[in-house]
Order: sequence, then structure tokens, then C-alpha cells
Amino acid sequence: MRSSDTSDQSYGSNESHPEYWRSLEELAATPEFQERLHREFPRGASEWGDALQRRDFLRLMGASIALAGLGACTKQPIEKIVPYVDQPERVVPGKPLYFASATTFGGYGQGIIATSNEGRPTKIEGNPDHPASLGATTIWAQADLLDLYDPDRAKTLTNGSAGATWGDFLERLNQTLSSQAKSGGAGIRILTQTITSPTLAAQLQAIANKFPGARWHQWDPLTRDAVRAAPSAGVYGGENLYDFAKAKVVVALDSDFLYLHPAALRHARDFAKGRRVEKPGGATMSRFYAAEPTPSITGSNADHRLPVAGHAIPEIAAALAALVGAGGAGADVPASANEWVWAAAQDLRANAGASIVIAGETQPPAVHALVAQINASLGNVGATISEHAPVVANPVNQVDSLKTLVDDMRGGAVELLVILGGNPAYDAPVDLDFSAALRKVTLRLHHSLYANETSQLCHWQIPATHFLESWSDARACDGSLTVVQPLIAPLYDGVSAHELLEPFTQQPARSAYEIVRATWQRGAENAGFERQWRKILSDGVTAGGEQPPGQSAAAALRRGSAPSGNGLELLFRADPNLLDGRYANNGWLQELPHPFSKITWDNAALVSPALAQREKIENGDYVELTFRGRKLDAPIWITPGQAENTVTLHLGYGRKEAGRVGTNKGFNAYTLRTSDALWQGGGLTIKRLDRREKFATTQNHFTIEGRALYRAGTLAEFVRKPRFAAEMREVPKHDETLYHPDEFKKLGYAWAMVIDLGTCIGCNACTIACQAENNIPVVGKAQVIAGREMHWIRVDTYHAGSPNEPEFHHQPVPCMHC
Repeated sequence: MRSSDTSDQSYGSNESHPEYWRSLEELAATPEFQERLHREFPRGASEWGDALQRRDFLRLMGASIALAGLGACTKQPIEKIVPYVDQPERVVPGKPLYFASATTFGGYGQGIIATSNEGRPTKIEGNPDHPASLGATTIWAQADLLDLYDPDRAKTLTNGSAGATWGDFLERLNQTLSSQAKSGGAGIRILTQTITSPTLAAQLQAIANKFPGARWHQWDPLTRDAVRAAPSAGVYGGENLYDFAKAKVVVALDSDFLYLHPAALRHARDFAKGRRVEKPGGATMSRFYAAEPTPSITGSNADHRLPVAGHAIPEIAAALAALVGAGGAGADVPASANEWVWAAAQDLRANAGASIVIAGETQPPAVHALVAQINASLGNVGATISEHAPVVANPVNQVDSLKTLVDDMRGGAVELLVILGGNPAYDAPVDLDFSAALRKVTLRLHHSLYANETSQLCHWQIPATHFLESWSDARACDGSLTVVQPLIAPLYDGVSAHELLEPFTQQPARSAYEIVRATWQRGAENAGFERQWRKILSDGVTAGGEQPPGQSAAAALRRGSAPSGNGLELLFRADPNLLDGRYANNGWLQELPHPFSKITWDNAALVSPALAQREKIENGDYVELTFRGRKLDAPIWITPGQAENTVTLHLGYGRKEAGRVGTNKGFNAYTLRTSDALWQGGGLTIKRLDRREKFATTQNHFTIEGRALYRAGTLAEFVRKPRFAAEMREVPKHDETLYHPDEFKKLGYAWAMVIDLGTCIGCNACTIACQAENNIPVVGKAQVIAGREMHWIRVDTYHAGSPNEPEFHHQPVPCMHC
């Protein structure tokens, strides 16, 4: 349900052009679509025309087979772990135990409840007591379970291509540390991703104290540099906390706050509260405006969605600021945006103090500064928005940090480089040429869950433990602290980041448990700490202190500028499934249909219907993309709702060292991504090539002829006619059903399995959760093309209106078990 009617279409069926359509082929009623429509199942789904090779079966099913049985041969951690409060009174064979722990998203903690059966982790759910998850999980938290049992994980410590022992590694490391002691560690560099762990931050500080010349650098390809530069709490890296439940009007400027934000789970819950309507009397809904260049989960839920090029967002922000009285002279916005900007501004002014304006990390700092001014002038700060000091340990501009590291490596100033997690050889900006600079470092160490592209360039590859195998801690967006407690002893010879950093301080070796516990015990009263420690482990969350402030926001804002808007615009976005590529070897996520294209096992260059028509290109056609002197061949996918003169590339594919599942899938968008165009840039040209790609897309699978499967209305319609959806239900004729017409007339909903489509955002978490709970196998690209995908629940996306500016609607379709 939407708060207002955003389509000029009325109810009623039309065989040629249905009001709600799932694909452009259905809208155009192409002969191919009609042929598929008249078949009960997709061609090939019911026939077995090819033999499944044993090698392919084992490649796809390796982690699932391990999840089903191999974990039973492992043992629990040596240290005492504390079950969550709703576990059975005693361990009973066949009965699960529940443990509070945490996973991280972008470095930020998200509380989880992990289920253990006979010492083997079998399921992950959200911790209802954790403020960042509130009992919910992302698709990545659900899929993390498959990574735990992945046989492609790094298993043993290696030196080059040869196996080595921990003693061998320590001997080589101590030689380098001894030589660096004379210069205060001037040749030591440590590269990490975004960190909120108090324990890891304390260890890095201890290393800095012992080696004052050492430097800590940070790089995350999905960096939030622009967001950190916004003036929140008056310091660089400050955090804004949004309460969407209190907001009557929300305006999102290229922000996917319901899906790709560190607090997305909480945002989704709060957003649903503002949208949920149960009774017609006095019913109200928040109104949501979104402006974005490419469809996102968040934008697809907007009442008023504006497809607009990324470089036009700063102009829209400036215009909004002027119209709501936040200062500035305004700006000229695209003609197609005038009505949207005016309506959004009027709604914001009418709901001052009960609204939210939010910008995404893909926009430059100047946009975030304008958004902060708008929220302040409307009185939203302190009402729907609260400002907090930094949560991230040592917030820095990560692009600048990586550039400094590359310059030092290239200049020969780095003798020892320790890379904790990540894969910069694959995902660093192409203009920095990180790999070439890395080769000039005397001693290179890489600590990661998988041996990847970066590992291939390092002398030592140290296998990392999974978060379900080792102790750690993390902060959520609001500063809440969570202890990450393991459920199982390491399956392989991995070590945690905490254990890897211990030798740098040349203190007696400690386990990860001892290191984390010591951090939490610091400053606590010894008499009551044990009781407090057990409660923290049991509850899974505790209030946390603030990190020390970073540099001033005003200084950081000078670094950003709006992206150029010349020619076609190239957009880089996190893949909705694989993110930056870290989940490339996860079969569940590879086979999960993308939210809008429903493509599996591939990425594509997303273009608008208008651009495709102008360039005379069709789905699957390869084009040559030329951007700032670099070229990349990519197949295209025509995407309703894409801004006209834009092309979107999803990151995370084209991996060369990902594992048996993820290697050589799709194309590598990082080969065009530069440090000054991390998210978007102008000047792109495209040229059609004479070859095609056959995508494995589920977009038109299970299409049914002549049935209105999706029903929607506006708030006004619901108030006027609360049962409008029920009246649209098809009632079979008496001779078309074996059921007695009165048999189920008085039965209501049962089993609490009603899905509120008004609050479903289309995130696909239910699909992966079902796959994890039932260990549903993946079938691979060829079998998806044949229509043999095995998901027990899918999320259909319907459109209404013009293909260039459609509405989006999501509808989960569960199997009959649910």
C-alpha cells in the first residue's frame, strides 16, 4: 500500500498491457513471453536433457554437504561460552542451544542468536535485544553460515606455495620486528578494513606505542568517507541515528538506507512502523520521496520515486535547502525533477520536526552538508535524528589513507605490510595500481578467510577464523557493544586477528578469549566483573562508551566535490548479493535472484529502456564501455526505473581467485573504478559489440496467464473501502473447484503466516533464511536457465506505469509448507 496514488492508471485488467507487469517482455507481450506463458513450466524444467557432471555437483554443493554433516565431527571451543536465555534447562540430544553473538556489516556490529545442534552451528537469527538488529537479519548474516563450512576456505598457513608452521612464521616476523625496533617501526604498515572492535583498536594502539613510526591505514571498497565527512556531532566520523518510526515525511537522496546501511535492519523495522496500517479509522502513513539514478531496495518502496542522474543529486539538495529555508541560492534542477522537488519541499515544511532527509554514501560530502543544514533548519535534529560521536575506531578518509600507503610502498618506505582482511589487490581503485606497489614491499602478510587475489601477491597467507569460531567484539551504530563468542572450535588451522597481532607487542602469547576478556575487564571492578561478563555474553549486548573524536568536519568537507555530469554517467554500486565481492564463493548468494533484474550467477551493465532504444541494444548484448581511457566489455540488462543517460555496474564479480563457486563469474567492474570516481563519473561512452550473453534470470519464471496476482491500492482507497483487496480476489466458478463454497468461508488467517505486503521491502532475507534453515541446494547457472532453481520462497517484483518511471511492488511467494 502506498500513501498516495503515484500512477495515473486505474484498476482493471488489460490482456495486452496489464496494470502490473514483472518484465518488459510481459509489458510488450512479446511472442517469446506468450510462448512461455502458455507452458505450465519453463521449457526444460520438466525434462532432463543433459547429464549433471559429478565434478559440477561437488563444486556447487561442497559447503552444503559440509553443513549437513561434516561439522558434527568438530569440537566446541575450550573456553566457557554462555547460552542465550531461552535455551533448554540442560543439553538434550536433538535439542538446540542458542548463543548470543554478533556479525559485522561494514565493520559495524549486528547482534545475532546462533543456533547450535550438538555443538554444530546450524542457523543464525537476529537478537531481539540488540538495537541494531531487533531480531532481524540480513541476507549476508544468513549466508555467513555457508561460509563457515566452505571447503574452499584457507586451511593452513602458507609461505608462498609451501606449507609452513606458526613457529616458522613467528621466527621470520620477529627478525623483521627486531630490525624495525631501531627506527621505531618506520617501515611497518598495517592495512585494515573499517573497525569498531574495541579490542582490535586497543591492540593497534599498543603496537603504535611500541613502534611509534608504524602507520595504520584503512581501506574498504564500500567506504563511507562522504558520510563521515558530514558535520554530525561536530567531528569527522560522527554518527547520525535516524528514527523513521517518528518521521511523517522521508526524503532519500541516492540513499539505500533500508538495505545497504549499517543500521538498515533497525531502519527497516522503524520504517515499517510508520507505514503499517491496520484499521481505516484515523489511518495514517508516512510519505516517502526518493531520488536516485538506479533502482535500489529503498527507492523501490518510495511513494514518489524520481529517476535522475547521480550528478543531479547535488542540485536537487541545493534546491530543497533553498525551498525549506535552510539557506543557499538554490540550483537549477532537471525539468523532470521540478514537480518532485517542489512537492517534497512543501511536505518537509509542513512536517518540520517530524521528517528526515538522508543522503547516501555515493554522494559527495557537499550533499551531506546540505542535508545536515536542511535537517537542522527543520528542527529534525533532536526529534527524528540524534547525533553521536564516532563509533568507528580512528575514522579517516580511507581513499586518502590508501593513497598514502601506496605512495609509501612505491617509494620503498615499507618493509613490513600486514593486511588484515579485505582484498585490495582486487578492489583498490585501478588508478592507484595497488598490486604493483605491493610487490615492492619486503615482507607481505595477508590474513583472510579465503586465499584470494591479494594472497597470491603476499609472502605469507595466514588463514583467518570465522566469527563463529573465535572471540572478538564490535560496536553498533549507536555505540552498543557486543561480544562475539564462538560456537565451535576452528575447523581449520586458522587464527583470529587478535592472535595475529599479539606477537607485535612481544608480550606472552594469549588466546583470543584472553585478549577480548582483558579489554572488557579493563576499568571494571574485579569483584563484580565475572557476573557482569556472564550477563553480557548471555544478553549479547551492553551500552558502550564513545570513541575519541576525530578531526573537525569542516576540514574534511573541503575534500569532496560533486561528480562531473558530462556525457553518459557511469555508476558503481555494491552488488545487492555479493557486496564488494567478499561473498563471491557463496553459492546461496550467487543463486539468489538480484532484486530487479532477477539475474543469478552474473552481473550486467544496467541501462534504461530509453537508452537501450536509442542505442538499439537488447538484453544480453555486449557493449564496450570506455571510461577515462580504460575499456571493459559487459553484457547489458534493460532496467525499468534506471535514469536515462546512466549505466550501472555492480561490483564484486570477475574474481580470479575466489574459489570453485565464485571464480570467473561475471565481469570485474573495478577495472574502471578510479579514486576520484568511486561511485559515479561522467564521460562514459558505449559501443555495441557483436556477441551476446545468455543470462540465468528468473524474471519470467512461473508467470500465470490471466490472473491478477498482485493487488495494491492507496491509503485513501483503504480508508474508503477497507476490503478493496479482498473484493479483487478471484472466486472460482462452482464447476471449477472441488471445495464446497461454504467450507472455508468463516476461517481467518492461520499460523501467523500472513505477510504484510505494506511493510515488505523486497530484501530477499526470507529467501536466504529459508535456504539456510532447510539447507536447500543450489543448482548452478545452466539449471537456473532451464527453470530448475529450488528456492522454497521467492520475492516477485511487479511494476506499474511507464518503463522509464515505474512504480515498484514486491510480493513474497512462499511454498505451501509456509
